Amino acid sequence: MLLLRDNLSIPFLALIPKPHLKIHVFRAKKAISFPGFPLKNDIFSCNLKMVNGVRFDGPVMDATRVEDDDLVVETCITRTLPPALTLEHGLQSIKEAVEELKFNPPCASSGVLRFQVVVPPSAKALNWFCSQPDSSGIFPLCFLSKETRPTCKSLYLNTTRGIFGIGAAISFTDSSCVPGELSSSKRFLSNDLVLLSTYGFLDINFNTELSSVKHKAGSFYFFIPQIELDEHEDISILAATLAWSDSCSCTFEQAIHSYESALYQASSHFWPTTERCHSGRIRAAIRKLNVVEDSTMLMAYMNIALGGRDFEAYTMELRGAPSFTQFCFKFSPTIGVARDMLDHASETTYSIQDCANINAVWASLIVEECSRLGLTYFCVAPGSRSTPLALAASAHPLVTCISCFDERSLAFHAIGYARGSKKAAVIITTSGTAVSNLFPAVVEASQDFVPLLVLSADRPPELQDCGANQSINQVNHFGSFVRFFFSLPPPTDQNPARMVLTTLDSAVHWATSSPIGPVHINCPFREPLDDNPQKWKPSCLEGLHTWMSNAEPFTKYIMVQHPYLCNNGMHGQMEEVLEKIQRANKGLLLVGAISTEDEIWAVLLVAKYLQWPVVADILSGIRLRKLLSSPPEVEQNIIFIDYLDHALLSDSIRDLVQFDVIVQIGSRITSKRISQMLEKCFPCPYILVDNHPSRHDPSHFVTHRIQSSAIEFGNILLKAEIPHRSRKWNDYLQALDVMVGQEISFQVSAEHSFSEPYIAHVISEALSSESALFIGNSMVIRDVDMYGYNWTSDTHSVADMILKTELPCKGILVAGNRGASGIDGLLSTAIGFAVGCNKRVLCMVGDISFLHDTNGLAILKQRMLRKPMTILVINNRGGAIFSLLPVADRTDPRVLNQYFYTSHNIAVQRLCEAHGVKHLEVKTKTELHEALISSQKGDTDCVIEVESSIDANSIFHSYIRKFSCRAAEHALGVVSKLSLPESLSRGCHCKIQSISYSLYRIRLCAPPTSIALDRGDTRFYREGFILSLTLEDGSIGHGEVAPLEICQENMLDVEEQLRFLFHVMKGATINYFLPMLRSSFSSWIWKTLGIPVRSLFPSVRCGLEMAILNAIAVSQGSSLLNILHPLRERNEEKPEKLPSVHICALLDSSGTPEEVGHIATNLVEEGFTAIKIKVARRTDPVEDAAVIREVRKKVGCHIELRVDANRNWTYEQAIKFGFLVKDSNLQYIEEPVQDEADIIRFCEESGLPVALDETIDNCPENPLKMLVNYNHPGIVALVIKPTVIGGFERAAIIARWAHRLGKMAVISAAFESGLALSAYIVFSCYLDLLNADTCKLMNSNLVPSVAHGLGTYRWLEEDITTDLLGIGRNPSTGFIEASVADATHLLHKFRMNHNFIHRTFTCKKVQRYHLALDSDDFSFSVNVQEIGQRNNGSTILFLHGFLGTNEEWVPIMHAISGSARCISVDLPGHGVTKIKNCGDDKAALQLTLSIEIIADLLFKLIQHITTGKVTVVGYSMGARIALYMALKYSDKIEGAVILSGSPGLEDAAARKIRRAKDDSKARALVTHGLKLFLDTWYSAGLWKSLSSHPHFNQIVSKRLLHDDLRGLARVLSDLSPGRQPSLWEDLKHCKVPLMLVVGEKDEKFKKVAQKMWHEIDRDTTGTDDAASKQHQMVVVPNCGHAVHLENPLPVIREDEENIVPIAEDDDVHLLDVDDIEAVMADANEGNGLHVEDDVWNAAVARLGSGNTQPVWGYVGPQTENPVLNYTAYEPPTRMYDVDYTAMWDREHEARVFGCSSSSNYGELEPR
Repeated sequence: MLLLRDNLSIPFLALIPKPHLKIHVFRAKKAISFPGFPLKNDIFSCNLKMVNGVRFDGPVMDATRVEDDDLVVETCITRTLPPALTLEHGLQSIKEAVEELKFNPPCASSGVLRFQVVVPPSAKALNWFCSQPDSSGIFPLCFLSKETRPTCKSLYLNTTRGIFGIGAAISFTDSSCVPGELSSSKRFLSNDLVLLSTYGFLDINFNTELSSVKHKAGSFYFFIPQIELDEHEDISILAATLAWSDSCSCTFEQAIHSYESALYQASSHFWPTTERCHSGRIRAAIRKLNVVEDSTMLMAYMNIALGGRDFEAYTMELRGAPSFTQFCFKFSPTIGVARDMLDHASETTYSIQDCANINAVWASLIVEECSRLGLTYFCVAPGSRSTPLALAASAHPLVTCISCFDERSLAFHAIGYARGSKKAAVIITTSGTAVSNLFPAVVEASQDFVPLLVLSADRPPELQDCGANQSINQVNHFGSFVRFFFSLPPPTDQNPARMVLTTLDSAVHWATSSPIGPVHINCPFREPLDDNPQKWKPSCLEGLHTWMSNAEPFTKYIMVQHPYLCNNGMHGQMEEVLEKIQRANKGLLLVGAISTEDEIWAVLLVAKYLQWPVVADILSGIRLRKLLSSPPEVEQNIIFIDYLDHALLSDSIRDLVQFDVIVQIGSRITSKRISQMLEKCFPCPYILVDNHPSRHDPSHFVTHRIQSSAIEFGNILLKAEIPHRSRKWNDYLQALDVMVGQEISFQVSAEHSFSEPYIAHVISEALSSESALFIGNSMVIRDVDMYGYNWTSDTHSVADMILKTELPCKGILVAGNRGASGIDGLLSTAIGFAVGCNKRVLCMVGDISFLHDTNGLAILKQRMLRKPMTILVINNRGGAIFSLLPVADRTDPRVLNQYFYTSHNIAVQRLCEAHGVKHLEVKTKTELHEALISSQKGDTDCVIEVESSIDANSIFHSYIRKFSCRAAEHALGVVSKLSLPESLSRGCHCKIQSISYSLYRIRLCAPPTSIALDRGDTRFYREGFILSLTLEDGSIGHGEVAPLEICQENMLDVEEQLRFLFHVMKGATINYFLPMLRSSFSSWIWKTLGIPVRSLFPSVRCGLEMAILNAIAVSQGSSLLNILHPLRERNEEKPEKLPSVHICALLDSSGTPEEVGHIATNLVEEGFTAIKIKVARRTDPVEDAAVIREVRKKVGCHIELRVDANRNWTYEQAIKFGFLVKDSNLQYIEEPVQDEADIIRFCEESGLPVALDETIDNCPENPLKMLVNYNHPGIVALVIKPTVIGGFERAAIIARWAHRLGKMAVISAAFESGLALSAYIVFSCYLDLLNADTCKLMNSNLVPSVAHGLGTYRWLEEDITTDLLGIGRNPSTGFIEASVADATHLLHKFRMNHNFIHRTFTCKKVQRYHLALDSDDFSFSVNVQEIGQRNNGSTILFLHGFLGTNEEWVPIMHAISGSARCISVDLPGHGVTKIKNCGDDKAALQLTLSIEIIADLLFKLIQHITTGKVTVVGYSMGARIALYMALKYSDKIEGAVILSGSPGLEDAAARKIRRAKDDSKARALVTHGLKLFLDTWYSAGLWKSLSSHPHFNQIVSKRLLHDDLRGLARVLSDLSPGRQPSLWEDLKHCKVPLMLVVGEKDEKFKKVAQKMWHEIDRDTTGTDDAASKQHQMVVVPNCGHAVHLENPLPVIREDEENIVPIAEDDDVHLLDVDDIEAVMADANEGNGLHVEDDVWNAAVARLGSGNTQPVWGYVGPQTENPVLNYTAYEPPTRMYDVDYTAMWDREHEARVFGCSSSSNYGELEPR
């Protein structure tokens, strides 16, 4: 919110029409202040419309000063229209929307409607303002600049973004200042839901009736325009606002008429998008403005928001905040004010007649005419002969001059400025070779169609060809590279001066007309060259009177298109083009270099409309694009294929990729491979669209050449009907692109050393919405084109929020010198580009390019009227590109270094120091990241130097090419496995038909080595779940979920996730490309299931992936190995016999060294070649060392020996052990130290090889970010447990990283059943094959196959499968190996052993029914959904928020239904719950549906469904109701979970405002309908996080199913927090356990929850009340306000742990030692309690004899006062043949057991 800085009086000025000046420019006028200036009647024109709209009292108010009836609030409802191709299209879109509204006008007597549409981003507001006619009849009229340090010059120099507004839909004024305003009613505007800004002034009184302005302290005038264009950095928003109020004498019809008047004027007067808007026109328009400049004025803007403070105090509080310092505001035809807008040419103290000599006259005319033509940027090279031009340019008030001693750098700087501003720069040089130095830049400008004006000074004719100093022939000096050349005669008063003007006008016309390019005017001058006076005849100025009296060029060139002459022919030709596009089956949209933001925008809209694959060049602006958080269905609309270049390295891909129609927009494609691919597609229709007429067709296959902009072409294409075919083909290409892209990303991230591809890959980290990119030539542009990565921003603008539902991304302006593709002048060009585009430019160049243009640093240092820029120099000490060319393979290195690489040792830092430029040198990836981020936020220019190596760069490029080729082949292998008929519309997808799981429990023959051994235990078990997933084609896949409690997982929590997943997965679509394991599962889980990936338990994800992969294998008639590694099957006609996997034995080190050595010897005799020994179980590492030495002695040196310390040693203990076993030839030691930070230190000090295990268990979603810290050569292996790290996809990434660095990747089991072991066997084989491929591609020696940690099979006394596990001694080798063939058979034909299945779960149906209930004067028919057990369990009642239904709780109810009875209801007014009033209709209108009535209704519902207590879970509005019930109905409420809720508003004024606001929203809901209301509702900032959720559109679409609008509106109004009594005081005395749940991103409700927690905590501190100690606050990560929808799994986990406790009733009692012994006695005597001996034996053994207090029995880690310690026996979390209950107590990290004494308790479904 920005307001005025001070409280100075505002000297509004009477505006007097400016006199016509006779000579040069306007003279200065003195400002005349006035207290008030009423308009005279004779000033009004007959069509003048003072559009002031509906008057409101202000956007902020003091609610305490008015009564309820006096407060009127209007809610602005906003309709967002689809993005428009141009501003004109946006206006038309709004016009059509309003026309539609006119046919169905709102029924309300008052309202505010806003239509908004996103339009292209280039700056148009200033142009639009200047296009308004002098006789404008619509006011107010304004332009406000958004520049931070604006000047008058900046208006003409580069792009100025701002706000244009016309008309006033709403005005905010002090009612005391309005004549005749007697009403006590106060009107205010609410803007909670949409961005709505108002603009105006403080301390003025604008009388809208008299159109007079006068100063009045404390008063104000603000307005909301009827038509508004608000320009952001990368997008613009066009809006139209309608406001009406019958009580304010502004009806809806009048509002429409007023809007139409404003729209007509605005749309009738602007420069078309296709026309170049020269700043010369801006200057001419501003000169005519009837306003007065005032440098003391500040204009403010405010975001509309209702608050509880009075407006005057509020504005005083905000004085000093930033505001607009450059603006022009017209109240009426004769009242207006401006600041930093009017040019200061009128203050010039001399005129042309005052010029000293004729040279000065001509030079002044040239410079002045340039400024009128919009050319205000002059690049002046020093020289004597050019003195007249230099003096004239430097003296002109609107001209910006920059100089450099190097003409070549200066000329390239001019090119950069023209590239950025789309306006020509003017170059002034002296005569001689100074002109020749411009030649490279002129060539570049000519080749790439860049406008440029060269003014070369010259000797007069008499000094030509006579040996005069510094004289060469400059006539046609640049030959055919310029579009126009003219040599002026030497200045003389004998020639009319207007000849100079017409020449200049003609030259600029040639420069800016197609084909755009450079022009050259030669300017000979005789002496005197300075201001030495010399008489001249004023008669030469004859005919310039009119020119001098205005600000327009002498000759105006007007291009008239005659549609009636060209329409027929053009129409026929375009019909042919459109027909080709419509017939395409496999079309390709190829995007070349695009130079304007509007064309980038047009290309995105065309791409979305066509739905063809898009291949974008790096200079297109959409190759490095900003990704918006968008629903997946939107992302699929634009099919970007970013990595086709490297995919084409595969011969098979080159043969596969064939397009039948190619549309190319923009010329020049960087990738040679893509160009070659296009040649292979020929003959086919090839349509090239570009602005210029030149031939850019080096392969000679363009069949249709369209000369137009992307905007004009898009305008035609978007109107045509384009069928969408080849979905399957698009899926193939997307899969190919993902595979190759992920491989490239993996390679550049996995490479531990700095690489140039890595730099290209992460360069987007430094980009933001205000950034532009300039890329150098040679290797730099190729690297960024091949390896560039799209970017996201943590901060999303308002435009992003509007746009992301329509487009998935936005482009960024990218430039480069690709006309002649030279490396000269790149730095200077980039600096000029920064000036022209007015953005923060990131320039990326190589060292040779940088050295080639070091004089550009002199220009950089000047820092004139531009934002800071960052220059990234990749210094590899030479020309690296030649190392990638064939010459490098066949040329002597000495020759390469000298003649190709041009190796050097020049210090870039010293060069920067010499020019005073900041320099940063980076040598690591982290340093680069930090340097890029800091430089983009800094206020100074910065050169970042990155050291590189030519040889290392060449090698790494070759690696990337090889791995990318393999990835492409892999993707093709996946494609070849898809044998689906083309007729199936599903393409590469299949739906999940059903899913179930079975709980198993199998006996182990020994305790797992992951727990401490207790010799008193004799029985050991493993339990988990077997998933069965059935696809729609009948294919079934199985997976295993086996949680490990050492990983903070337990069976209860895991089963809840499974229940949840089974509900949301039914009918979900899976992609057959999931087996690629390139983030495909992560993407699927998030986008398809809507679950944040990290919220899934690792074991659940592992089992889920296993089941899906097996199902896909069955569906394709293939095997798990072949879908993971399709190249194996594809590349061999007869696939070789499936290999075997080596197995590492597992050995516990308990026992004497001799005993352990004996066991190890037996293992070797069995056939094991590798043994892993568990250590660090003893008190002294010396004892462990003795065991290891003995084992090595017994087994010999040929056996691989590994040890595993499980992080149990301190660093000192580990070093002691390492010293003692240094000669034992260990293959590695796993996790030797407790602290991760000591791992590398241990490697270096001990010299022992180390393996990571627990370190990688909790790695982030992208493990590479963590693994980069462990590339030390001393770390030789990574031990990967798929069930612990979260599945096969993450395991594959970690393993590939290990392979890439030459480390071992060892797959390890965690005592799973034969099903998981079989999957691990196949997966281990897959990783071994990958490793072999990696070694081959990297030309390294193939390491022997790794012995994988699958020796846990020996623990399985029982197994879940009826088939034998294929692990045994291989007869041919004599070694213990796992048969991949047997494992494959077991997975494919899996048969479950039902003897070990305790229960099978299939998704239960939810019961649906209605309850008729009465409450006070209302009768309700309540819709209820129920699931879960009814007998003796907890009951949970779920309450949704406003606009929700009970349906949104169903997934969570499924999850918890195993432990509780779950009930959800449609609250009144929602879903199908009906409200029925008791009594007559008139009485019904007076009734309020209060929170008390709703609570009473729910209380009666609870009484109806249960006799016991219930726990209430409520979200948002439902949370307020739940809290109310917890506080008021504590006898019936056992606990409450408050999700994103509050106790209401404490302040009476705030409640009053909230009442008014919600009443207004309720009226808007009824008036405008649900669809428009929802669009507005969800545009509020509260839903920012939810709107980024992939299921957002589905969620909103379900909201549209409500059919009782009046019921919804009634609830919104009656249940408003403004009408709810505040519960803050009651909260202090709450006796019911509360859990406050908020989203991490929901800042508003986090503060509310923290305050609630403080209030509860303050009241309960020091009390012994048990309930008060159970209050909790939970912040759920990765979500915002809608916690239960955005991240439901943590909500489920917290709910189950805290609201489904073991019931403390007669059936279950607490146990002490005597209890347990009694239970055991009863069990042994057969008294009906069937309790397994081992459970209670463990309990009795661990309970202290002195513990007589009744407690729960604990089996878990040590606690402060342990009841049970951690035992060797790992009892199951749940058993189904005994009468006991179990839960996980997270506070003590332990299991809790309770025993039932009820004879029928065992009949219930156990919890």
